[in-house]
Amino acid sequence: MSPIPPGGAIGIFGGGQLGRMTALAAARLGYRCHIFCPEAESPAVEVSAAATIADYADRAALDAFGASIDVATFEFENVPHDAVARVAASVPVRPGWEALRTSQDRAVEKRFLNRIGLETSSWVEVRSAEDLKRAPCPGILKTARLGYDGKGQFRLDRDFDAGAVWSAFGAERGIVEAFVDFSTEVSAIAARGKDGSIAVFDVGRNIHRDGILRRTTVPAPVPASLAAEAQALTARAAEALDLVGLLAVEFFVTRDGRLLANEIAPRPHNSGHWTQDACGTDQFEQFVRAVAGLPLADPARHSDAEMVNLLGDDVHAWPELLAEPGANLHLYGKRDVRPGRKMGHVTRLSPKTR
Repeated sequence: MSPIPPGGAIGIFGGGQLGRMTALAAARLGYRCHIFCPEAESPAVEVSAAATIADYADRAALDAFGASIDVATFEFENVPHDAVARVAASVPVRPGWEALRTSQDRAVEKRFLNRIGLETSSWVEVRSAEDLKRAPCPGILKTARLGYDGKGQFRLDRDFDAGAVWSAFGAERGIVEAFVDFSTEVSAIAARGKDGSIAVFDVGRNIHRDGILRRTTVPAPVPASLAAEAQALTARAAEALDLVGLLAVEFFVTRDGRLLANEIAPRPHNSGHWTQDACGTDQFEQFVRAVAGLPLADPARHSDAEMVNLLGDDVHAWPELLAEPGANLHLYGKRDVRPGRKMGHVTRLSPKTR
């Protein structure tokens, strides 16, 4: 298939801030974006050429959506299979169902990572309180599906009550990961084009608060060899998925200097927002380039960067941030301020050190 020329339409499943920033990047390249999501008041809808507000099970809406676009992608993983398959009958869906399927289920994801040679913490799949009794402890119990930003997670300490925890958990299936005493967390983001070419952004260090990313610093304060290994492992995972688009991989760095893969996300990633200000081409433009079949751009970084998420009431500091020299403010247009909700981010640059 030839690259989609400027003026073409890119369909995006999901209306959140990742879709919003993707749509803005697509517009810079001359593309129109059509958002498909259930919520009319969504960050991506506000900046896109068209929107279909419908349930992901609405077949008629999906058919009309597919007929109006040249290619489809998504800004979050939990798009139902039937919706993807129905639109895929009309246009290419990138990165495709295999990447979606793998990232939607933590057990499938862990098996995939281990199969391609990425080390993870020890883990088991659990379906009952009896399974919990045999799980690694101390550990973290996570839902197999639909958890994000720390949701659907329970810490298991020694002598925990398996029956009470399982009852409170409420899901039919989950995984337990052994607790990792890590020194830091890092992530890498790889773009993979339709021709198989790969471009990987520099590795960032991530700091979380209450399970939500708070801060990413680039370059990550880890040895150059470890950063290069994280980039290579991320590229390996993108190739193994035959992915066309973006893939983010989060890693724990153990105290003895090993990388343990934690999670993957086949889409733009919060830990890559720094690229909007510190790179000639950011993660969102690379995403659009890959999905549209265009050549990938140079992911090189021209500055060091620190990106801070504005969570909940943090957004009320926008006047001070706008007045701060060197602060690059990005707001998502969300009106409802709630604790922990991602309202925007700010990136501060400094001269490149390495």
